Amino acid sequence: MTAAAPSSDRPVAVVTGASAGLGRAIAVAFAEAGHDVGLVARGAEGLAGAAREVRARGVRALELPTDVADHEAVARAARRAGDELGPIDVWVNNAMTTVFAPSWEIEPDEFQRAVEVTFLGQVWGTMAALEQMRPRDRGAIVNVGSALAFTAIPLQSAYCSAKFAARGFFDSVRAELLHEGSNVRLSIVHMPALNTPQFGWCKTTADRHPQPVPPIYQPEEAARFVVRAATDGRRSKVVGTWNRVVVAAGRLAPGVANHFAARAAWDQQFTDRALDGDRPVNLWKPVDEDGDRGAHGIFDERAGGATDPGWLRTLPETVATLGRAVLDVARDEGRAARRRWRGRR
Repeated sequence: MTAAAPSSDRPVAVVTGASAGLGRAIAVAFAEAGHDVGLVARGAEGLAGAAREVRARGVRALELPTDVADHEAVARAARRAGDELGPIDVWVNNAMTTVFAPSWEIEPDEFQRAVEVTFLGQVWGTMAALEQMRPRDRGAIVNVGSALAFTAIPLQSAYCSAKFAARGFFDSVRAELLHEGSNVRLSIVHMPALNTPQFGWCKTTADRHPQPVPPIYQPEEAARFVVRAATDGRRSKVVGTWNRVVVAAGRLAPGVANHFAARAAWDQQFTDRALDGDRPVNLWKPVDEDGDRGAHGIFDERAGGATDPGWLRTLPETVATLGRAVLDVARDEGRAARRRWRGRR
């Protein structure tokens, strides 16, 4: 592995999950903003590809092969980044993995693994970054959240659980830093559905190919908000107009959001394409031995965000489904009221 050159005057950013998908796009975005970049991930081919893209922007890249579920490994990666690139100015907790299945079809060790990577990876990364940033009283940590940290959907119980937990961890640590009067900034950016390789290699029990729930965005668009959060220290940002609606619904009317997700989010998470039963799965180990996967998945033609014509055509049905969800909640409340009344008799 090529060692990084001696310390430069450029700021240093470390990105977890940097070998593919959103993390890859974030690493490149920081390189384009003039940062040297530490790349934390498991896959050798993906790390090498990310390093090439970063160096092509005229900055340094340091490959840091690491499983973020391992606290000591994350701490070692942070120390090495500090030693070889220089003091860490920005740390981005982005790494994730998931199991795409009904909760009753997920094995306990699979659920645990998804939570360890997606949630505890953020915990270990934050701790490792704070170990270096707090003594200097400067630096920025950006955690990658999700609209699904506010409104959970079927088939993604492991991922949603991890993102809900990550949101709670973020709020607690941020309050601790505020109490301390620290100049270390902690931000969280909640992502929409993204066109990344995760849907091609996530563990699933389905017989159809998974897909993100539209509207779908390109990872580079989301990555810009991570760089912006690291720069301006904004506490929280929800990316995507539709996702702001989803988050608001999860906060203001969680019952309606549950019923809407039950009605709308199951079939929307599948394509019509049959799933290859022999496809590689990245839950336990990286799957880039056959080549670098890059930042994008297979949904480039549909990744136009809220302006995608295909998604816009679905809006009338979406509104109708929302109306049915409201009626579902009213029916539930009526049944509960009748049970309470019978209980008082």
